Amino acid sequence: MSVYSMTGYASASAGAGLRAGDGGPPGPSVVAEVRSVNGRFLDLALRLPDDLRALEPALRELVAGALKRGKVELRLSTSREAAGDLPLPGAEQLSRLVHVESQVLSWLPRAAPLSVHEALQWCRGGAPASALDEQALAAAREALAGLRAAREREGAKLVVVLRERVTHLRALAERARPLVPAVVQRQRERFLERWQEALAASGAANTVPAEALHERALNEAAAFAIRIDVAEELARLAAHLDEVERLLAAGGEVGKRLDFLIQELHREANTLGSKSAALEVTNVSLEMKVAIEQMREQVQNLE
Repeated sequence: MSVYSMTGYASASAGAGLRAGDGGPPGPSVVAEVRSVNGRFLDLALRLPDDLRALEPALRELVAGALKRGKVELRLSTSREAAGDLPLPGAEQLSRLVHVESQVLSWLPRAAPLSVHEALQWCRGGAPASALDEQALAAAREALAGLRAAREREGAKLVVVLRERVTHLRALAERARPLVPAVVQRQRERFLERWQEALAASGAANTVPAEALHERALNEAAAFAIRIDVAEELARLAAHLDEVERLLAAGGEVGKRLDFLIQELHREANTLGSKSAALEVTNVSLEMKVAIEQMREQVQNLE
């Protein structure tokens, strides 16, 4: 299953020339434009002309069936709204108009005859509403399919970026793993040096057995090793990265679950930095935070 981004754009049109076959003017067309950006939930904004307002419930149902998250804007426009769009009336329309006018004049002989403008307005409004609704729904379906494809392409690119960050984090974890024993060994040697200096300065070097010095150094080194041990953090980090890769491979609606895992990764990187007793480990922790923040920015765009 694919991973989908929440960012995309698509447009489609339907209905042009539907009545050209019977000698009449081209029928009105409907253009649908849909765009989306990231959002925690599905937030739909409809921009519809007055003659398509009745389609709002059906359009909302269409969007909800195609998309799960994101701030979405769906805009419909008809050829009737285009500037200067005045299609020539057909013979059938003019014949009906003349018949209606003659009936009106027979009852109201003082009524003014129709002007050219009034005739054009009547012909523009002569399209059956049901036909225009069908065209609008068809255009909306096609635009949503195009948006879905665009979001899928964008999602595939984001997956590549996320997998690169996962590989980088694994490399940083492997770099941090051997640093802790080296830090413990340096601390042990430093403690022994300071212990010897303190004993020499106090004059107690001859009264304390060498075995006691060695044992005390080992105890201090062991306590220090426990305080700075990051094995559990590195193990949890690896487990979280495994889960990220599993979700990316499974696809579907993974955005919210990945966002939670990013928080857990950030927590482990913070703990690694707080336990750091060497500049090398601190640098690894900082690099991890940068990589995790880069992942967060991409995950927030996933559906």
